[in-house]
Amino acid sequence: MTRTRKPGVSRRTTLAMMGAGAVTFATPWVARAQAKTIKVGMPTILSGRVAQLGTSSRNGVMLEIEKVNAAGGLAGRQIEMVIRDSKGQPQEAARVARELVNTDGCEILIDAEASSGAFAVHEVARDLGVLCLHTNSETSALTADPKQHIPNAFRTARQGVHDSIVGGSYAAAIAKAKGLKRWATCSPDYAYGRDTTGEYVTYLKRFAPDTEIISESWPKLFQPDYTEVVTKILQAKPQALYSCLWGGDLTSYIDQANIYALFSQMEVFAVNMADYTALTVVKNLPKGIHSGNRYIKTYPATPENAAWGDAYKAKYNEYPTNWSWENATAIMLLAEASKKANSADGKKIAEALRGLKIKSPFGADGTVTMRAEDQTLVGYAIGWGTTIPQEPYVPQVQAGDWKTIFELEAEWKKSKGYT
Repeated sequence: MTRTRKPGVSRRTTLAMMGAGAVTFATPWVARAQAKTIKVGMPTILSGRVAQLGTSSRNGVMLEIEKVNAAGGLAGRQIEMVIRDSKGQPQEAARVARELVNTDGCEILIDAEASSGAFAVHEVARDLGVLCLHTNSETSALTADPKQHIPNAFRTARQGVHDSIVGGSYAAAIAKAKGLKRWATCSPDYAYGRDTTGEYVTYLKRFAPDTEIISESWPKLFQPDYTEVVTKILQAKPQALYSCLWGGDLTSYIDQANIYALFSQMEVFAVNMADYTALTVVKNLPKGIHSGNRYIKTYPATPENAAWGDAYKAKYNEYPTNWSWENATAIMLLAEASKKANSADGKKIAEALRGLKIKSPFGADGTVTMRAEDQTLVGYAIGWGTTIPQEPYVPQVQAGDWKTIFELEAEWKKSKGYT
């Protein structure tokens, strides 16, 4: 990975660009062959409390870009990444995305924003018609709602409803075994938190009909202090708690809740816990938190997944995150679609992406598919298990069944008026 000056651009100009947050990633050979490069823009969060979202997304992309460029690029054109910080602000994400296309000449966008920014970037892609791959937003409506559909936008990330179907089924089995009927929820107050929690509760009640939600907490995104939220939950005295807090918000919440011994007073189901970004940062990781798999190199338990996780750690001196594999998958799909289309043209790649199935270290059966009907990723490894405080962190993962996911997702879409 090399920071490269453009030919003909002065050192002062280059420094000014870097100061403005623009960073390009290419090899020296790429710089000399500028005319053949294809610029790919990537707005993401590189500063603030959840900067790890952006850095691990960027790392996942660059790990795969190097392979694609070494193999000849997209239809013979080397890829030059242009990556910029949106600072976690949706308006800034939209501004940066538009600038990447209109000013920097990017022909493809990798939207590595959280859901709060992804919908803003989506509108830019709708307006400009540029090929856009959403890599981090897991809010189901982004691709499930027909009003959001545009032919040039795809999602290579998980989807909340998929996690909720598997998580609801897993939690219901435990609830029945342990007699857990009184539940509380605590999730971030924006589209992803509201939608995913609602979907999770829907499937929890479907599989355990006597479930009662006795308390709901909606802390603001990036909220620093969870004292009020934690005490509210403790006072409600639930038997179980669900949360889809993530990243720095989740680790701060756990560290603060540990002070009140919250995790010893109820069963906790935190869908985003089993990710190295949380597992390795929490000061005292409680034993027995139930979580969906995000990225762990032991699930799926295949040599390909373990090798990918080890290669990432060897290069960046840390384990990948959920966002790393989702962004890496975008580049894998982009490369295969370009081969299929024999072109680097965005419209031709988009056409090739619909229905495309590729080999993947992250697939439940070794493959993932870009489903044609809603242009979203399916077939990725998905399951739930319980945490332990040291590696492998989640020693046993109960795999979700994609046949069941597809059946219940179809019912859910019909109930929402999406089909």
